[in-house]
Amino acid sequence: MFRWIAITLLSIFIFATAAWGYQEHQEKNAILVQAENNYQRAFHDLTYKIDLLHDKIGTTLAINTKETLSPQLVEIWRITSEANTDVGQLPLALLPFNKTEEFLSSIGDFTYKTAVRDLEENPLSDKETDKLKDLYQTAGDIKSELRKVQHVVLEENLRWMDVQLALVNNDQQQDNTIIDGFKTVEEAAKEYSESTLSPNITGISNENHDYQYITGKQVSEKNAEKKIRDLFSLSNDTEVTIAESGEGATLQTYSGSFKSNNVHGYIDISKKGGNILSFMLNRKIKEQKLSLNEAATKATDFLKKNGLSKMELFQSSQYDHVGVFQFLYNQDDIRIYPDKVQLKVALDTGEILGYMANDFYRNHHDRTIEAPNLSIEDAKEKVNPSVTIQDQHMAVIENDVMQEVLAYAFLGTMEEETYRIFIDANTGRELQVEKLKAVETKWNFD
Repeated sequence: MFRWIAITLLSIFIFATAAWGYQEHQEKNAILVQAENNYQRAFHDLTYKIDLLHDKIGTTLAINTKETLSPQLVEIWRITSEANTDVGQLPLALLPFNKTEEFLSSIGDFTYKTAVRDLEENPLSDKETDKLKDLYQTAGDIKSELRKVQHVVLEENLRWMDVQLALVNNDQQQDNTIIDGFKTVEEAAKEYSESTLSPNITGISNENHDYQYITGKQVSEKNAEKKIRDLFSLSNDTEVTIAESGEGATLQTYSGSFKSNNVHGYIDISKKGGNILSFMLNRKIKEQKLSLNEAATKATDFLKKNGLSKMELFQSSQYDHVGVFQFLYNQDDIRIYPDKVQLKVALDTGEILGYMANDFYRNHHDRTIEAPNLSIEDAKEKVNPSVTIQDQHMAVIENDVMQEVLAYAFLGTMEEETYRIFIDANTGRELQVEKLKAVETKWNFD
């Protein structure tokens, strides 16, 4: 009797366990199906919006009236924002995808700031039109790569849950078409990012000023060539090609190019004063041997050697085996954001690969800076009380209409995020707020 009772209870237990397991399996499958559906929807929405974004930017290039242009730019900004949201819903947290996000943010920032200004009074400049063309080209490249991934996903019925599993397990051997496709998309966005050297710093207007502060005598083409040879230690056998800027250029320049030992070099020098405005060296970068701090020292030494003193290292980032550094001019302990210089340093040898001083030579001049009406303590009270302030300094920045403003700059944290906040030193108005990327940005505090 006892035996049959035991068998009955055991049977009930096994049945209940099986039923519970089946229910758990069904619920797990339902969750996986829902997650897969969400991933598929976000991916196809992203592909569609990049396609639409490419078309909208192309249409913008053909528009010639303010009444039509402003709404079109606002529409591009809206689509960009939605595309960024779609990227955030994909399981790409473990896959480097920051260049594509930076590209979308670049479109959003540019179109928004352009749309809200009076385009009748201040129409698109030639450089802004060129930037739109670059954005259009890169959007087309990304669209093409996403379409390829989409075709394979639909053709082979691929699953995004497999992508998530491969990323979590760091499976280098697995041939995952979606991951490979998104790496190609990232490369397309990376080319745009590298062509612009680095992102703009908050506090500096995207607009261009005339080079009204450049001084010095006119230099000849021969002197410009000698400056290039001396700067890069080129032998007499190395051919240097020099071209002059056209008549309508805002600043007359010499543009030089050369190839030496598998290195391609491009440089711009102002005719007036013979200032090195920018240069870029393209070569294969080998294994990293220098730290970011060591590369920063190389950048600082380069600036001093080339006559740019009182420059303060403000921000540094690392992309692959290249360090990118932002320097600001320091006048009486006030950081002058418009007087910015950017450098790229190879982390294999410490060679300066990129240099961009256009902003410095466009804006740098002797400034008379009046004492602020507001104390720094009063300015702190204008900052969101939820932000914990970590660093502070005085700064001269540019607002969206290219006016220089004396401000207090605060670096603070809130809920594990870092923000840079500018408060007008005379009115107390909050001028700009920027959320910083903690992974790439490294700060240099005194």
